[in-house]
Amino acid sequence: MKYGTVPGIALPVSRVVMGTMIVTAKEMDRSLALLDAAVAEGYNAIDTAHGYNLGDSERAIGRWLQERQCRNKVVIITKGCHPNGDRARVTPFDLAADLHDSLARLKTDSVDLYMLHRDNPDVPVGEIVDALNEHLRAGRIHAFAGSNWTHERLAEANAWAQAHGRTGFAAGSPNYSLAVAFETPWAGCMAVRSPLTPGAEEWYRRSGTPLFAWSSLARGLFSGRVDRSNFEQLMDSGSRRAWAHEDNFRRLDRATLLAKEKGCTVAQMALAWVLNRPLNVFALTGAASREECRANAAALDIPLSEREMDWLDLLSDER
Repeated sequence: MKYGTVPGIALPVSRVVMGTMIVTAKEMDRSLALLDAAVAEGYNAIDTAHGYNLGDSERAIGRWLQERQCRNKVVIITKGCHPNGDRARVTPFDLAADLHDSLARLKTDSVDLYMLHRDNPDVPVGEIVDALNEHLRAGRIHAFAGSNWTHERLAEANAWAQAHGRTGFAAGSPNYSLAVAFETPWAGCMAVRSPLTPGAEEWYRRSGTPLFAWSSLARGLFSGRVDRSNFEQLMDSGSRRAWAHEDNFRRLDRATLLAKEKGCTVAQMALAWVLNRPLNVFALTGAASREECRANAAALDIPLSEREMDWLDLLSDER
């Protein structure tokens, strides 16, 4: 495993982060074993959310932290303020309510990195930054980030924070993948590599802002199971709309070929492309077993030259 740093977080942070959408208190034995497996493979960062499994992901992690007595050895990332079917929920009230729920479920006094799961551009950034700083001063969070926030909103929020003597956003968490997202897969989502967000990747590179990449396999496009003949059956409608385009299938063709040559899987090749980018990037990855945890972490050790990176991304026909 390799590690990086995030402002405000004392521990080094594993470059591959354990995603926990399948961790649930309804299957405690399996969930505890999976979290143990991730730590055994060098992961020290665990990603969850207030809404995952209706709170049961956080509850399972809380029990694991309590039983293993390992809170001071792991970086806990959780998210709140996801919209519901009735309204947007990026407000100081919802932030406080979700955060207190999460702390109770996680059985901890603080979260290392707290992410706003979505943005609401109708809410002034100063109001949001002030609310987050209140929880920062109280010690409930150590750093905060925006999941699916545009780079423009992050920059605006941090400029406001600097001007008003507040702490700003420590990181962003957009989609980042070898695949280009031609549309948003779901409402409120944001992808760095998209014609909808020009300049985003360059902003992350120039600023050095930590980027916690979700769905680096483009929701299964680079799983090794999907191709032109079966994507309609294996990818959901939002993922098809965003990523199932011919240019991305060409990227998949090249990733498949290079993976075979380097003796790795297609998924590892796609993940290696993300982790080899000149960014302060951390990959949020799901895994269902220790073997999958190990396979995801192994992508960190797959070297890719600049020529290979460009070839995979269709920027060159030579490698």
